Amino acid sequence: RAKGTLQKVHSMAVPNGGPCFISMSPDSNFLFIANYPEGAIDVVKLTQEGIPSGVTQTIYYDGGSHAHMIMAEPSGKRIFVTDLGLDKIRAYRFDNKTGKLEPADSVSLPQGTGPRHFVFNADGSKLYVIDELASKIMTFKTDNGITLLQTLPTTDESFKGQNACADVHIDKTGKFIYGSNRGENTIVTYSIQPDGTLKLAGRTTCGGNWPRNFNIDPAGNFLLVGNQRSDSIAVFRIDKTTGIPGGTAIKTRCKAPVCMKFFI
Repeated sequence: RAKGTLQKVHSMAVPNGGPCFISMSPDSNFLFIANYPEGAIDVVKLTQEGIPSGVTQTIYYDGGSHAHMIMAEPSGKRIFVTDLGLDKIRAYRFDNKTGKLEPADSVSLPQGTGPRHFVFNADGSKLYVIDELASKIMTFKTDNGITLLQTLPTTDESFKGQNACADVHIDKTGKFIYGSNRGENTIVTYSIQPDGTLKLAGRTTCGGNWPRNFNIDPAGNFLLVGNQRSDSIAVFRIDKTTGIPGGTAIKTRCKAPVCMKFFI
């Protein structure tokens, strides 16, 4: 938690291996962990120094589960989980005194959807989920349960190859949302309409091969793409009017990038 200082790294074992996503509770007192291979989620208590002190809860899912992401909605009232293996989105109420989750809402998606990563709009009323297996992006209303509003493809209708979606982000203005296509090797851009639904704005070649992760710089000027199989990071300038990242990509070599984060 300390900024500008180096601290000793502490580690602890959780009941099951294979964590693929970690996030922090709104009060910064707990960590939430999604475990992909074992299909489980963990809640971990943190000390005042930010050191993991113990697992307060583990929830195991049925066979075939692959929990891929876990994160709190903007209000912090519910914790959301995407299960790529069982094609489910789950929401839990969280007790920040006991560190325990209680089921609140859930929705089952068509078999083979593969919900992977997600992002909320600023007020948390809309949830956007990118589907790894179906190559689609889904818009949900979340103010009363989890209700599907819209499903759009992420790849162009002319694309015939194999594709696997990976990451999704909203820009700083809240006007545009982006997704990465591994296979088509593009970043797809949608504009967010007044009702929260999406409209295709365009697609940009990712500047490499297999864009597993991407991120937007804190100022909102550049989109950085981690191209895993071409060992590179490509940087694009975002057009503030159209929202589309474009221009000649500036590339830097990086061995198999899979995750990029900005710390300010």
